[in-house]
Amino acid sequence: MGGFIPTGKEPAPIAMARDRQIRAMLAVCTAILATTALYFAGSVFAPITFAVFILAIVWPLQKVLQQWMPKGIALFITLALTAIVVVVFASIVVWALSAIAVWMQNNLQRFQTLYVQMTDWFEEHGIFVAGVIAERFNAVWLLRMFQQVAIRLNQLAGFGVLVFIFLMLELMEMDQIRRRIASLDQANGPALIEAAAEIAAKFRRYMLVRTQLSVLTGLLVWAFALLTGIEPAAGWGMLAFALNYIPFIGPFVATILPALFAMAQLDTWQAVVLVVVGLTLIQFLIGNYLEPVVAGAALAISPLAVVFAVFFWGFLWGITGAFIGVPIMISVISLCARYPSTRWFATLLSGTGTETASGK
Repeated sequence: MGGFIPTGKEPAPIAMARDRQIRAMLAVCTAILATTALYFAGSVFAPITFAVFILAIVWPLQKVLQQWMPKGIALFITLALTAIVVVVFASIVVWALSAIAVWMQNNLQRFQTLYVQMTDWFEEHGIFVAGVIAERFNAVWLLRMFQQVAIRLNQLAGFGVLVFIFLMLELMEMDQIRRRIASLDQANGPALIEAAAEIAAKFRRYMLVRTQLSVLTGLLVWAFALLTGIEPAAGWGMLAFALNYIPFIGPFVATILPALFAMAQLDTWQAVVLVVVGLTLIQFLIGNYLEPVVAGAALAISPLAVVFAVFFWGFLWGITGAFIGVPIMISVISLCARYPSTRWFATLLSGTGTETASGK
């Protein structure tokens, strides 16, 4: 009788294939478990991650100050300046939303008239959804939506306190952390310090570029709203400035909301179309043409990766996750580009060559 007699050993190709399958399954299971942990423990991981992101931006300031004054004073100045920037940014957002909400509250009749006109148009064309829409959407509902947004922004104050505490602790222990990393073996210690420095530099570059483009977007939207007569023009400009820090979602919201208000303020549909086209053109030109030129190849990320990062981290941690999603993606690309086994993944996410993805 012939046949295969097992010897207890598998051929090398079969063993390697099975090993790859096991590694892939373990990687998928690890990713699922990690995502679950990040979701349910977001109240802890989100402020820590956000604090690390801010740490990468403000650490050079404290490092320079420590050369001229005691560490405690340098820490106080760094935290004070950081808090001032955050408060100013939050004040801009709150002022913009308040200006828009106040204008809307004073002009509720315009939205109610627009609502009636729209429902009549639907009924004239045989679209009998007006009753359903009436139960869920009206001018008062839109005002309540703005109020809910303001409440959510106030709730972020608690998140900001946690971030501030974590940031303070991280700044206090930064020197000790660097020494601990440097004390590791020669293969890992210097490599980790170099990778952290590279990622921090990219974070600072990202925020500089994002701030420049946000200021430009806010000015253009304000000028366009002022030119076309969409009130309140200053509110729309400041809101566009703040929302531009959240890629994809922010520019979309900064286009849709003024367009909705334009429908209640302008007399002709041609003027409304002009507003929609103008706002879309502003966002498109800045996001698709100017941003790649200003950011450079070192921060180049695939548009698909940007959308995934914003929605994925926004799903996990809300608006803070959407804000920090792209920086997290930048760090993932930088880390993957440093190792030959994962360099292909960095190349796919960055949409550039391997050398560019690694920042070299």
